[in-house]
Amino acid sequence: MSTINTNVGALKAQNALTVNARSMSASMEQLSTGTRINSAKDDAAGLAIGQN
Repeated sequence: MSTINTNVGALKAQNALTVNARSMSASMEQLSTGTRINSAKDDAAGLAIGQN
């Protein structure tokens, strides 16, 4: 009989790394462009005002 175990600690660590990678990507995008608003997801109202 086989037993399948789940490594919960590894899954939590992987999730934390994914969240941090996404945050780092967003920060690097803002730093590389030098602007506060790069897309509508950053600040939809601010983007609309800035484009008019």
